Amino acid sequence: MSISIRSLNKIYPNGNHALKDISMDIPTGMFGLLGPNGAGKSTLMRILVALMEPTSGEINIFGYDILKQRKEVRSILGYLPQDFRFFAKYKTYEFLDYAARLSGMNNSKQRRQAVDTMLDSVGLFDVRERYANRLSGGMKRRLGIAQALIHNPKLIIVDEPTTGLDPEERIRFRNLLSEISKKDVSIILSTHIVGDISSTCNHMALMNNGELAFLGDPQDMLKETEGKVWRLKINGDELPLIDKKYPVITTIPSGTGWEVQVVADEVEGFQAEPYPPNLEHAYVYYMEKKLNRWVQG
Repeated sequence: MSISIRSLNKIYPNGNHALKDISMDIPTGMFGLLGPNGAGKSTLMRILVALMEPTSGEINIFGYDILKQRKEVRSILGYLPQDFRFFAKYKTYEFLDYAARLSGMNNSKQRRQAVDTMLDSVGLFDVRERYANRLSGGMKRRLGIAQALIHNPKLIIVDEPTTGLDPEERIRFRNLLSEISKKDVSIILSTHIVGDISSTCNHMALMNNGELAFLGDPQDMLKETEGKVWRLKINGDELPLIDKKYPVITTIPSGTGWEVQVVADEVEGFQAEPYPPNLEHAYVYYMEKKLNRWVQG
């Protein structure tokens, strides 16, 4: 395992217990960290990149003890935070060159070659002369991952990387991460968007209120949802009642009524047929039945 976390806790000075006895092993490849806002994902990410110290617990990253070898850990990781910012005065290639110098690339010729290669790999070579703060949202995220990759890290951590991106850029960014994960590195993808996990990750964890609610293969979560997803065809005036009684996943107009998908152990009072679950269904089922987090109505 590339990362070992044991009995990790974080209690803030105000008494907020942000992480509660977290233990998990994270292998190489893409690992998804899923959970609603406030679940503790960002706190965990900040601890893993040595920006915050835990209250208690142990973390080992590729053989380094993060509490005793912070400098060594930082040398092998790349980080793309959710609120990644650029310096307005830098062009795209200048910003990446700056990041490369910060990572320890002192040979200017090798650094220029590395910068051009990286810009090409993330699809930004043609806009290398454009000022970084004038890139589109998707381009900024790609430049963000480029700066995280420029020094060939063993661990890459990305926090909510597709929030605010249009569908095309979201798919492009996920595909980019998938390609990177084939190079014997570990990528931790922290997100509240279920589609980011289902399309890229073979291993995942679900967090809620600072606790680890699920750890394993996404397919294992799916298995627990089999027979719990239903498709209903209802009249328009029945929709508010359905929405009040059950978590509604999709609502599609159908003639004079609606076709809806709900997650429930069983549906009473309405004609319903079983529907094959996906990871979004499984996530909602966990939040509703396992964690009591779904707000109805």
